[in-house]
Amino acid sequence: MGGKKVIAICQLGGTFKTLCDGSLSYDGGEAHAIDIDEDSKYSDFYMEVAEMFSCVHSCISIKYFLPGNSKTLITISNDKDLQRMIKFHENSSSIDVYVMVEEVVAPDVSNMPASRSSRTTLSEAGILADATPCVLDDDMDEISPRVLLDSTFDVPDDLANVDEHIVNVDGHIAMASEIPLSMSLPLSGSSEEKHMKAAQQWQNNITGVGQRFNSVNDFRDALRKYSIAHQFAFKYKKNDSHRVTVRCKAEGCPWRIHASRLSTTQLICIKKMNPMHTCEGSVVTTGHQATRSWVAGVIKEKLKVSPNYKPKDIVTDIKEQYGVQLNYFQAWRGKEIAKEQLQGSYKEAYGQLPYFCEQIMETNPGSLATFTTKPDSSFHRLFVSFHASLYGFQQGCRPLLFLGSVPLKSKYQGTLLAATAPDGDDDVFPVAFAVVDMVSDDNWLWFLQQLKAALTTCHGLTIVADREKGLKESISNVFQDDNVYHAYCLRFLSEQLIRDLKGQFSHEVKRLIIDDFYAAAYAPRPEGFQKCIESIKSISLEAYNWVIESEPLHWANAFFPGARYNHMTSNFGEMFYSWASEAHELPITQMVDTIRGKIMELINNRRLASNHWLTRLTPFREERLEKESIKVCALQVFNSGPTGNKFEVRGDTIEVVDINNYDCSCKGWQLTGLPCCHAIAVIGCLGRDPYDYCARYFTCESYRLTYSESVHPIPSEEKPLQKEFSQSIVTVTPPPTRRPPGRPPTKKLGMMEANKRQLQCSRCKCTGHNKSTCKEFI
Repeated sequence: MGGKKVIAICQLGGTFKTLCDGSLSYDGGEAHAIDIDEDSKYSDFYMEVAEMFSCVHSCISIKYFLPGNSKTLITISNDKDLQRMIKFHENSSSIDVYVMVEEVVAPDVSNMPASRSSRTTLSEAGILADATPCVLDDDMDEISPRVLLDSTFDVPDDLANVDEHIVNVDGHIAMASEIPLSMSLPLSGSSEEKHMKAAQQWQNNITGVGQRFNSVNDFRDALRKYSIAHQFAFKYKKNDSHRVTVRCKAEGCPWRIHASRLSTTQLICIKKMNPMHTCEGSVVTTGHQATRSWVAGVIKEKLKVSPNYKPKDIVTDIKEQYGVQLNYFQAWRGKEIAKEQLQGSYKEAYGQLPYFCEQIMETNPGSLATFTTKPDSSFHRLFVSFHASLYGFQQGCRPLLFLGSVPLKSKYQGTLLAATAPDGDDDVFPVAFAVVDMVSDDNWLWFLQQLKAALTTCHGLTIVADREKGLKESISNVFQDDNVYHAYCLRFLSEQLIRDLKGQFSHEVKRLIIDDFYAAAYAPRPEGFQKCIESIKSISLEAYNWVIESEPLHWANAFFPGARYNHMTSNFGEMFYSWASEAHELPITQMVDTIRGKIMELINNRRLASNHWLTRLTPFREERLEKESIKVCALQVFNSGPTGNKFEVRGDTIEVVDINNYDCSCKGWQLTGLPCCHAIAVIGCLGRDPYDYCARYFTCESYRLTYSESVHPIPSEEKPLQKEFSQSIVTVTPPPTRRPPGRPPTKKLGMMEANKRQLQCSRCKCTGHNKSTCKEFI
C-alpha cells in the first residue's frame, strides 16, 4: 500500500440485523475514527480502541467485514490479521470496524489450565496464594512426594519474564495484585465457537504435572490435540524417545511443558509445566500443529465408511469441526496414512507374498500362484490362477482366450495382465491374471509360460490379442508345438491403421476406411473380403497396401484357420479389468484377495442362476438359434447327391450344406458354432433335432460344468515364522517405481483416433490446420 493511511471507523453499542439476503446491517451505537497503516501494531490499535470506549482491555473483540461480503464477520487478533484487513481494503479510504464487549465471567480455577481459546493470561489463572509450587528437575525420574498431582502449573527456573507476575515468598506463590481476576470467553454463536465444538473433547488432554502416558507417542498425540483445542502453536526444544520439552511458538510467551520417562518403566510423566500464555490469545488457524498422523486419526473412521473421501472435503470438514486450516497436501498425506492404517502397509504386503502364494495353493488345491523378484529382491511379477477357473475353462468353455492389460494406479504403479474366456452364454470368465511391474515383452513371455504350465492342454487354442511385436513372438514361442492360433485384435489394428496413414484425410473419409476394414474382417468368404478391400483401395492406395501387409490370415474370417466365434477384439474382459481398477489402491495382497472374492462371488451367482434354466442351450444361444429357425420357412432344400450328405439350399442365395462335416458355404455355422438357417432347414428335412448339431460349449450342461468348482476363501492369518513355509528364504520388497506426482489421468485408453474431429481450413479446405495457420498459396 506504500504507507497509505486508512481511517478505521470504530463502532460500539449498536446491534446487527439480518436482512432477507442473509447479509448483516449494523444500526445505532457510537463511532470514533482512528488512522492506521500497514506499519500499525495490533497491540497499539487494541489499546487505543479500548481506551477510546473506556472498556476493560481483556473483554473486547474487534471485527470487520471483507469487501463485498456483509455476511461473515472477521476477527482481528494479531498483527497479521490487522495487516490483512488493511490489505483487503487498500482501495478504500475507510474501514468499518465493530467493537464488541464480551461477557466477563468468573472462572473455576480449581484445576483448570490456562488456554488461549479462553483468553486467559498469567495473572488470570486464579492460583491461590498458599499453593505449593511443583518443581521437578529435568534429571528426576520419580515425582517428589511434595508434588501436588492436581496443581495447575509449575514454574521453571529459566523463564525470566514470569518474574514480573509471580513472586516466590517463603516457598509460596503470591499473585500480582494490580491485575484483575477475570477471563474472557469467545462470543456466543461466533464462528470460532462452532469450529471448536469437535475439539472441546481435547481441552483436558493435558491436566498438569504428574500426568502419565503410556509412551512418548501418546504424549505427543495428547499435546497436539491439546494445542488444537486451546488454539496455539508449539515448538519442540527437546524431542527424543525418553524426553520431550516444548514451548509456545509465540515469541516471549512463557508457556512451557517438559515430560520424561520414569525410571524402570516405559511411562512418560509430565515433570514441569507452566500453563500460562501471555501472547494475547492469538488464534492459530493454520495447520501447523496438524500433522499427517493427527489428520489420519481424525478421518480414519469416516474413511472406513466412505473410501472415496476426497482431500478437499477433508480440508473443509477439519476447518469446520476443529478450526484448523489444512492445505490440500496435508489432507492427502493424512488420507494416505489413514488408508495404510486401515488396509495395512504396502511394504509389508510385498513381504507377505511368499506366504500368501502358499496360502492360495493350500486353500485352493490345483491353483497356481507364483512370483519372481529382481536381483535386489524388489518385486517383479506375480501370477495367480485358481483351480476353479482352470477347471471351468478346460471343461466347459470354448478354447478361446483374450489377453489384455490395465495399468494400476496404486502407490507403486504396475500393470495387471489378464487372460479371460467367454462362457457358454458369452459372459466373461476369468482364467488367470498377473501383476507385473510394467508391460514388456519379457513379462508377457513369462505370463504365457505360467499360463501354459497351469493348463493341462492347449491344443487348438485361439488367443485374441494385440499385434505387438513382443506379444506376437511370445505366443509363437510358448505355444509353437500346440497348434495354437493368434488372432489379432481388430480394434488395435484399426487404431494402428489410422495412425500410420500419412495423407490428410477428413474425419468422414477415415470413417469410411474403418467401416470397410471391419467389413473385410467379418466377411466369411474370400470374395467378400476382396470386395471390401477394393473399396478401401478406391479411397486410398496407402490404406489398401497397409491392409494387405497386415497379415489378414490372423484377423480376417475368410482366412483365419482357427475358431474365434466372431469375437474380433481383445477387450472382452472389461468387467474383469474394472475389478482391478476398483481395488488398485489396496496393498498387493489385498488387491489380489479382492479379485479372488469377486471371482468367488461370480462363480457362485452364475451357478445358482443356471440351476433355474430349463432349456438345452444357454439363454443367449437359445435366442440366437430361434432367430435362425424363423428364417427357414423361406428356404428350399434339395439333395445334391446319392450319398445324402450334401444338400443345396435355395433362398436369397444358393448355399451348400455338408451335414456330416457341420459345414455350410455361407460359413455362418463354422464361425458361430450354431447351425445357420440353411443347416436348420436341412436338419428339419432329415427329421433330426437342431440341438444335436450345436457346439457342446453352448449347452446348459457345459455352462454348469464351467461353474461347478468353487474358489475358497483365504484366511487372513499373520505371517508365520520363516521355518514354517518353504519360500521363507525369499525376501520381497516394493518395486522401485512410484506413482508420479499429480492427478492420475482419467481419460480411457484405446479410443479410436478416427473418432476425433479434425480441424478443416475454411480457406483451402484441407484438414489438419485452420485459417490462421494456413500456408497454402491461393
